[in-house]
Amino acid sequence: MPSRDIVEAFAQRLEAGDFIGAIEQFYAPDAATYENNAAPTVGRDKLVAKERGVLAASKEVNAVRVGPSMIEGDHVATRWSFSFTNAEGVTRTLDEIAWQTWRGDRLIEERFYYDPKQLGR
Repeated sequence: MPSRDIVEAFAQRLEAGDFIGAIEQFYAPDAATYENNAAPTVGRDKLVAKERGVLAASKEVNAVRVGPSMIEGDHVATRWSFSFTNAEGVTRTLDEIAWQTWRGDRLIEERFYYDPKQLGR
């Protein structure tokens, strides 16, 4: 079960824009993430590579937590607002819920729920 301090430290890394550092510090080596109902990305190294791709495709990415993270045992739920600005200066905002499962102070599974239409898909 993650402590409130660990969950807050994770969220602060994201809000500071250190997305890669957050993955490297808090995700377990065998962690998996799911985007809505898509197949998972498994393994911290693959998650870092995927995040690098997202960041490379964006001129700027900002994360703002909307309200507190809810912690119940090994599960954490957080509402996020992410803004992605592309090279042309167009900004798209994504409102999502992140549902996490932790093993101690390491994130082992994260599922992102959002409407992909928010990103113009």
